[in-house]
This record gives sequence, C-alpha cells and structure tokens, in this order.
Amino acid sequence: MLFRSLTVIVLLLANAGYYAWSQGHLAEWGLAPAPQGEPQRLQQQIRPEAVRLAGEPATPPVRPAPAAVPAPEHSAAQASAEAPAASVPAAATEPARPAGECLQAGVFDEEQANALRRVAGALPQGSWSLQRTTIPGRWMVYMGKFADADALAKKRAELRELGISFDRPSTASLEPGLSLGRFSTEEAAQRGMGNLVAKGVRTAKVVQERPDTPGYQLRLPSVDDALRPQLDVLRPAMAGKTLKPCS
Repeated sequence: MLFRSLTVIVLLLANAGYYAWSQGHLAEWGLAPAPQGEPQRLQQQIRPEAVRLAGEPATPPVRPAPAAVPAPEHSAAQASAEAPAASVPAAATEPARPAGECLQAGVFDEEQANALRRVAGALPQGSWSLQRTTIPGRWMVYMGKFADADALAKKRAELRELGISFDRPSTASLEPGLSLGRFSTEEAAQRGMGNLVAKGVRTAKVVQERPDTPGYQLRLPSVDDALRPQLDVLRPAMAGKTLKPCS
C-alpha cells in the first residue's frame, strides 16, 4: 500500500516538473526548452513553401517555362530546289499554242490537181501545198459486155426479180454492162460475188474497174483568221471535196 502511494506521488511530481519546464517556469534555473519562433516552426513543416502567414496574398507557384522546340531545319539543297520553283512565272509553264489550224482535202487526180494549182496561186506563198499520194484501185463484180440494148434490158429485169441492185460501170470500156458492187480489194470483190452466186447470179465476174493511180492531197498547214476568208477561191476546183482537220 505504501509503495503504491509513493508511485502516485512520484508520477504527480514528474508531471508537475514537466509542465513547469515546458512552460518556462524553470528558465531562471537554466531549465527550459529551446525557444521556437515562427521561422523555426515553418522550417519544421513538410512543405514550407506552401505555407503562408495570415493576411499574406496568395501567389501561384512559379512553373518553369517550357523548353523552346527548335524549328525544323531545311537543307541547303531543299532551299535551292524550292526557290527557283517559286520564282518561275506561270506563263512560262504553259505550252505554246499553234499559230493556226491545219486543214487538208483530197485525194485529187492529176487533172483536179492542176485546177487547184491555178486557183491556189492567189493564196499567200507557203500557205498551201499539193502532196503526192496514191488513189487506191477499185474492184467490181461485173456483168457484160452485152451484145445490145435489148440484152442489157433483159438482164436488168432478171436482177430485179432476184432482188439484186445494180448500176452502170464508171469505165467506158466496160459499157454496155452492169456493176453489182464495188470493192477496195480483189479479195473483198470475190467474197461479194460468192454472196451473189448464192442468190442465183450465174454470169458475173470480178474485174478491176480502176487501177492504183497517183493522186494529190491539198494541205494548208496553218490556217488562221486572216487566211480563212481567202479559202473561198479554192471552192470551184475542189471537185465537191471539203477541207477537214489534218489527220
């Protein structure tokens, strides 16, 4: 019992002594805790930079400025390649337009070509030319020559009954006779005659109505607005042919 009482008394004295020490009552005997002001207390905070005193205006934290991103560098070769492209005017890249339209007509035979030479002499020098070419031959499925007009009339009546068309040959040496079809080659004419035989024709044959002959083609390489009205002088000698764009 006595021990318990002593223990209680010792604890009370210890608490009283700690209280007196912490409050600075024992400072005159050199017993007192180290003084702590506001600066010392702030240093003991975990984040002293985030603590501000009462009445002090809040200031946002200063963030470091982002690092400047360097602009992409162009090589000297790229710069030299791009610079001329920007300096070239647009007109320099457009293709040159032709001075005039090229026209042609034909084919003309020797007699027709001579007529064209006479009238084309009124046109400016160098504005036209007659170029040599070939008039292809022509083949024909032919019936004739007939002995007289009566034999010719009888054959025409027979062909009408068979439903076969015909006309006169264009060559005088084949008169009196009948043309049952004209073709550009002998092979085509033979095929045409085979079709006629299948329809009942028996006395037809393939002949060359016209051999390959030299011809001429009229060519005007550059017809502009100034030359076009002058082309009317060619019409009488064109033999029914018309001017068309050059092929």
